[in-house]
Amino acid sequence: MLKDLFGKKRKFATVPSETLSRVPASGNQAKEAGVREKEVPEGLMNKCPHCGTIHYSKDLDKNLRVCKGCQYHYSMSAPERLAAILDEGVLTEEFDSELITSNPLGFPGYLEKLEQDMENTNLNEAIMTGEGLLGGNRIVIGVMDSRFRMASMGSVVGEKITRAIERAIDRRLPFVLFSASGGARMQEGVLSLMQMAKTSAALSRLDRERLLFVSVLTNPTFGGVSASFSSLGDYNIAEPGAMIGFAGRRVIEQTIRQELPKDFQTAEFLLQNGQLDMVVHRKEMRATLTKLVEMHTSREGVEAWQESSPLKSH
Repeated sequence: MLKDLFGKKRKFATVPSETLSRVPASGNQAKEAGVREKEVPEGLMNKCPHCGTIHYSKDLDKNLRVCKGCQYHYSMSAPERLAAILDEGVLTEEFDSELITSNPLGFPGYLEKLEQDMENTNLNEAIMTGEGLLGGNRIVIGVMDSRFRMASMGSVVGEKITRAIERAIDRRLPFVLFSASGGARMQEGVLSLMQMAKTSAALSRLDRERLLFVSVLTNPTFGGVSASFSSLGDYNIAEPGAMIGFAGRRVIEQTIRQELPKDFQTAEFLLQNGQLDMVVHRKEMRATLTKLVEMHTSREGVEAWQESSPLKSH
């Protein structure tokens, strides 16, 4: 009897029947059409936070985690992103996976939170870096993962990005970075803020070496990340609807005492106002990055770019 009272129960997500009507009905659903609510195993379905469309999780993954109803771009983990971008779906070489964050300021509970994130994500930090193939071209790539401390920029995140840039320089390879972050990591104080200068300095050296840097900003990219390396690309690209900025909307409105446009800090707003070069749908991202890398690395691509460049001297 005690076992019945305290035993673990399966988790269920309750989905209204009128919402389930959007999903192809099975025989059982047809029989239970009169039931107002149904219980389905947790994780089997996802409801779009924008339009309310119900997706089977497997179908959503096959569609690169993009809503078929409104094209809302769900967040992606670092392994999912690499699988969607790289030729083999994985890094040919991963960099610095052994680096683990300490607690330099003795912040209470910080190490416990890091250990929990490590267990939940199977990552040691909020970014994966390494070398991979994109359209047959070798690149150095970094992908931030918002599941780990909201991909906040701590000392290890900054160090991994800097080392990835240095390897791109040593190997004469393009550098592609996917950002998704809430900003600097508060538990590391000024050590976190120092990463803004360190990564920016490394990118300055990459630029002097005339190597390509493509920055892809995903939802959300805020704070010290948006104010440093993520905005310094030769090409700054964003996914549709991505929220990008430094401070939050409420803070800005309270500071300037004005109401901001409804689409303020969206990728489309930033593109319109000159802060982004492109807004690219996730299904077209791999092809777009491949073209950019080929244009700046292959001899034919460089010559074609020079011929069409508005900066060409006459």
